[in-house]
Amino acid sequence: MGHAIGIDLGTTFSAAAVVRPGGRPELLWNREGDHLTPSVVLFQDAGQVLVGKTAKNAAKDLPDDCVQFVKRQMGNPDWSFADSHGGVHGAEELSGLILRRLAEDAAEALGDEVRDVVITVPAYFDDARRTATRQAGEIAGLNVLRLINEPTAAGIAFGSGDMPAGTLLVYDLGGGTFDVTVMRIGADELEVIATTGDRNLGGFDFDNRLMEHVAGKVRAQGGPDLSDDGRLQGELREKCEQAKHALTRTAQTRLFFSDARGTYTVTVTRDEFERLTEDLLTRTADAVDEVLEEARLSWTGIDRLLLVGGSTKMPMVREMIERVSGKVPDTSVNPDEAIALGAAIVAEYELARRDRPEVAVPYTIQDVTSQGLGVIAVEDDLVTDYNQIIIAKNTRIPCQEFQVFETVAHHQRRLDLQVTEGDDDDPEYVTKLVERPIRLPGGLPKGAPIKVVMSYDIDGVVHVELIDLTNDRSLGELELERPRNLDAGQVTGLSTAIKTVDVQ
Repeated sequence: MGHAIGIDLGTTFSAAAVVRPGGRPELLWNREGDHLTPSVVLFQDAGQVLVGKTAKNAAKDLPDDCVQFVKRQMGNPDWSFADSHGGVHGAEELSGLILRRLAEDAAEALGDEVRDVVITVPAYFDDARRTATRQAGEIAGLNVLRLINEPTAAGIAFGSGDMPAGTLLVYDLGGGTFDVTVMRIGADELEVIATTGDRNLGGFDFDNRLMEHVAGKVRAQGGPDLSDDGRLQGELREKCEQAKHALTRTAQTRLFFSDARGTYTVTVTRDEFERLTEDLLTRTADAVDEVLEEARLSWTGIDRLLLVGGSTKMPMVREMIERVSGKVPDTSVNPDEAIALGAAIVAEYELARRDRPEVAVPYTIQDVTSQGLGVIAVEDDLVTDYNQIIIAKNTRIPCQEFQVFETVAHHQRRLDLQVTEGDDDDPEYVTKLVERPIRLPGGLPKGAPIKVVMSYDIDGVVHVELIDLTNDRSLGELELERPRNLDAGQVTGLSTAIKTVDVQ
């Protein structure tokens, strides 16, 4: 029958996990004997691709063929990576290659086929990014049982042990994204209360601040401009990542760079690094305040605090969260492993629900929407547009809500549907998922009611239906064309194409 695995598809590192027969989740070893696989792809030759540690080690020497941090580009149709062999690759294809490598390593570790997966996504990922993640799994030849939010997965891993019921705050600072979530854990239910985050804030941004600082110090010594070409920049990033890791353990570290003119030494202290990145840390603290407000809780209502993601190992993160909360974070779950472990538990649950429906599931997972969903409407002046939210942020999913609108003219034959994602009333500050003309039946009077029904499914993906209430007739459930995503033919084509690629 094969196994179902959980995959933490990360910005900088990814991991796969499985639930063993005794019910205990554990991470799977990859072919290098590591639990974590760098989310790095190297196009070595036409038809041969390296994924993981070997690709990351080659990044500074082969910058034109090596791509990292792909997760940040999911659902972005304007981004692609061009290798030196003439290939052009979108984020879905690149993530598909990473997922294929993870699944193949998992199959080798388990001695059995792996096809069914649960993939984690940042809680603040929008519809386009979630759809792109599911498509990446399909391109890899996998059956994506479910997408689950990363903080929710971490909470599941945390709650799978002998932990008393209570309210948990998950602070998840990964390599490229940040989420913070409040949830309640009971004997047979995990309920997310509120979530917020920043999909463009993670360890990558802390690295960039250090890179700018170090590059300036080298230039001040008469050294080369380390941002001048891909190879030098790759060396700078690698050494700054190493320095950041060193500063979690020591008060200062040194970086060395050389060229034909000499060697340049830069000393960086932990205090210096923390000053350089103070505003980034403050952004996470502001998000924590926001999620507590949305959950209508103070710190006294939080029973436990969980730090997740490799970037939470920076001492300043723990110091800040202890200072603002007055609580000591729980350390019972490894921050690098929690998300994959929780995803594995959900994968086992989803597989049992599909293949053994007669078996009672041990608990339910109740997640929420991370952003509002609505449409662009027009004020009574028929001039001013506004964003009408139909499903509010932090609504339980799956969910369905509706709003009734009116036609603005006699015998109106069409309306321009613009589906939005975001929480602002101003259309300028929300994402338009769909812009599509809808034909209306003839003979409708001015003010004829049109019902717009919206829903989020269990993966947080959007569905829309319009109903003509005058004639009590559905105008159809819309297949969202999702201009920011691949179409079905493109997904099938890429899935077929990468089957011929040798992924090492």
